[in-house]
Amino acid sequence: MKKIQMVDLQTQYQALRPEIDQHIQNVIDSARFINGPDVKSLQQELADYLNVKHVITCGNGTDALQISLMALGLEPGDEVITADFTFAATVEVIGLLNLIPVLVDVHPDTFNIDIEQIRKAITPKTKAIIPVHLFGQAADMEPLLKIAEEHKLYVVEDNAQAIGSEYRFTNGRVAKTGTMDTMGTTSFFPSKNLGCYGDGGAIFTDDDRLAHRLRGIVNHGMYKRYYHDEIGVNSRLDSIQAAVLRTKLPHLDDYNEKRRQSADVYDRLLSDCKQVILPYRDAKSKHVFHQYTLRIKYGKRDALAEHLKEKGIPFGIYYPVPLHMQKAYKQDSFIHKNYPVTNQLVQEVISLPIHTELELEQQAYICMAILDFLK
Repeated sequence: MKKIQMVDLQTQYQALRPEIDQHIQNVIDSARFINGPDVKSLQQELADYLNVKHVITCGNGTDALQISLMALGLEPGDEVITADFTFAATVEVIGLLNLIPVLVDVHPDTFNIDIEQIRKAITPKTKAIIPVHLFGQAADMEPLLKIAEEHKLYVVEDNAQAIGSEYRFTNGRVAKTGTMDTMGTTSFFPSKNLGCYGDGGAIFTDDDRLAHRLRGIVNHGMYKRYYHDEIGVNSRLDSIQAAVLRTKLPHLDDYNEKRRQSADVYDRLLSDCKQVILPYRDAKSKHVFHQYTLRIKYGKRDALAEHLKEKGIPFGIYYPVPLHMQKAYKQDSFIHKNYPVTNQLVQEVISLPIHTELELEQQAYICMAILDFLK
């Protein structure tokens, strides 16, 4: 059995090596390293895949979130609601723009933002909601969008972990995550389901006016060279990364299907263990399993993590400290007892290796180690 990796980017590269190498060489030969043809082609190809009018690429997923909020013209002191249980980038950009983060608890099954908690958190200062499609599963967007419409709020979907996932509305309409309201954002960090070989990100929207503004903001606030109409940033996806992503994009649905198949194997092998809560699959969402995340009951998570380490099995604990307790973001309005689900999840969750090259023998070894420890 080959060494188990949390994400096996080397083997994935080998499968596409001739094509990727040629595309990268083409960029080098052209010397069109910034905003070259591959960047423009990727934007169109990704727009076609997502069935959205505009894709604006940028330097990374955090920039994508920040630039999205900048384009909305929010004022310092405006409130933005988001989930407590997620990576810090989501709340980081709110703070950077002198907006007020309003953190709410998550649903115990999906780990996504709790719709009822959103309702309770809205004030006259609320201007936007950032739902995070965590671990590859869509947040419950239909009721969330109804709330946003009722209160005239922007919705910026953080789709960094769920590109290719879908959400089904009660009327049968199916939409890709990141495309359901004002804007969506994603990250192309190498370990993502669609990852490049460095940093990268993108913003999606159907709004022509917003798309125009986003294109200016990512390029120093310029709509005409050397004419700066507003404060912008320097955040561009380079052509080599675009070439890598263009090579991988046609394989994305297959990659996601392989992740679902691996998740099915884990489910089957671990289903009889009473100390494990398997990942919940919302019938409204097509899970793409950026992470396969268990909950370990009875306070045994940390001891299991040590056991897996001894067995040479990689794992992830996302996220050990909730945002409401992070030193950088703590504020008086974040009352610890108001986040009971998040507070429990940070003590219980552990993510197992999942990627497109994961082998059945490796999964059997991982699950045997878990079951041996928890028996």
